[in-house]
Amino acid sequence: MFYDFFYCTHKLLIIFVPMVANIFLFISGGEIFFIMFIVVMVFGADKIPDIARGLGKGMRQLKDATEDIKQEIQKSADKQGINTDFTKDIKNQIEKVKENVTDNINEVTGSIKRK
Repeated sequence: MFYDFFYCTHKLLIIFVPMVANIFLFISGGEIFFIMFIVVMVFGADKIPDIARGLGKGMRQLKDATEDIKQEIQKSADKQGINTDFTKDIKNQIEKVKENVTDNINEVTGSIKRK
């Protein structure tokens, strides 16, 4: 029983911690563990892999649908003869702005870092 609980919790943490860390930047590891513990207590250790699998499939389908929409828009633009090269220029400019902002933030904060 304990092994099943630990194994499922471990698998759940491996799957969800990187995803949760990206979404909730200001939640500590202890809080994430507490939330995962509550999830295990509510759903049970045997159902968590099924829930995680379902969430993974749903995220994959969403990503695939997004890619399909992008491809359809690109095909339609190519078919109509619309030049989409300007999007690459916009992406490059956005990346440059991101780098400048990051550099400015690093200059301002200096040795002050969030622990």
